[in-house]
Amino acid sequence: MIKPRTPAGTLELLPGEQRAFNHMLEVIGRNYRRFGFQPIETPVFELTEVLLTKTGGETERQVYFVQSTGALEQGGAPELALRFDLTVPLARYVAEHEHQLAFPFRRYQIQRVYRGERAQKGRFREFYQCDIDVIGKDSLPVRYDAEIPAVIHAVFSELAIGPFTISLNNRKILRGFFEAMGISDGEHQALVLREIDKIDKRGAEAVAQTLKGEGFNLPHAAVEKILGFVLRRSSTHDSAMAILAELKAEHPQTAEGVDELAEVLTLIKALGVPENRYALNFSIARGLDYYTGTVYETTLDDYPQIGSICSGGRYENLASHYSKSKLPGVGISIGASRLFWQLREAGLITPDAQSHMVLVGLMRDEDLPEALAIARELRGAGIDCEVQLEAKKLAKQFQYADKVGFSYMVLYGESEQAKGVVSLKNLATGKQVEIARGDLLPCLSQARDWGL
Repeated sequence: MIKPRTPAGTLELLPGEQRAFNHMLEVIGRNYRRFGFQPIETPVFELTEVLLTKTGGETERQVYFVQSTGALEQGGAPELALRFDLTVPLARYVAEHEHQLAFPFRRYQIQRVYRGERAQKGRFREFYQCDIDVIGKDSLPVRYDAEIPAVIHAVFSELAIGPFTISLNNRKILRGFFEAMGISDGEHQALVLREIDKIDKRGAEAVAQTLKGEGFNLPHAAVEKILGFVLRRSSTHDSAMAILAELKAEHPQTAEGVDELAEVLTLIKALGVPENRYALNFSIARGLDYYTGTVYETTLDDYPQIGSICSGGRYENLASHYSKSKLPGVGISIGASRLFWQLREAGLITPDAQSHMVLVGLMRDEDLPEALAIARELRGAGIDCEVQLEAKKLAKQFQYADKVGFSYMVLYGESEQAKGVVSLKNLATGKQVEIARGDLLPCLSQARDWGL
């Protein structure tokens, strides 16, 4: 007999946890739509030559390749590969359908992606990503960058997982600062910024030691200057604007980035995002070779150890490998599977014990037509329900209802039919009432008004 077990690096949930996870996805998708983002889906696999155009090295080693039996027999190279993120498929999608899309193209996508990473706690090989992007044709004004934090605020406010901060930076500010220091080589900049991006995780002192050590060999004075620059934070909107004004005077090379970030902050405030939910953070770097302007990173104030729960930024040309058109954009991604796992481990999300469904009980087989009639009525009104199709002892029906997590149970047995009533029990509170048969639907629709 084969022992049943799930593959390493996958997240498989019991129904109560799955309901909680589905609720998270629904909240994310609903808020994406509220800001005008349109849904798309792309195939789980792409042509290998398309998927790996912009990648190689470590990324390619993590890709799952797909081969048909015929290809294996012929010894041919794989032609298909499972997507490792949603960005490359988006680039292909926009380039392929460019003339059918309206620009700026606002898309959201919630699908699984696959990476052959080493399986460990909170890191998965199969996981959900929830992305939004705004793609422009030829150009995309920086004001679109301001809308993204408003979306982030809407999502995490509704999820109600505690206070959070959306940290913002602009790549151009960092580039100007490092060039003024004489760190102008692109590869060297990338290495330094990769370390700077680890400050919130490793701490300033650890990063400083790395920058002074082998491979960087930066002088003590230079490291101190870098840390003094990137450790500046804002506490209010006005303090953020003051820091930017000061930077523009100190480092003219950063002027374009400062102007862009100031415009973004002004519009974030106009969009109604509370100023205690966003802040400047010049240590946010996020991949120098990809992001070119505004960058974002969102963290939970009370659980900094969880790390970023949402990140993204501005890029100059999404589909340069697939189209001659210039397609700049801005976007974010929420790694939903990892986020759910982390929130569950921190006790911020618990299994949804109640399924918000109704169970129509059955005491006698001859009552089945009436039970089915009740179910038809409830389903017609948009209420999810299940009928107990086999007559069983009441205790066993309640036991089943409790294990599944029904919210209510309806009984319409011999005694109820004689009185023209139904018995309705709130399975969370244990309260049970008899109501007129005709009042069942309004009672379930407005349970609180009926004392349930």
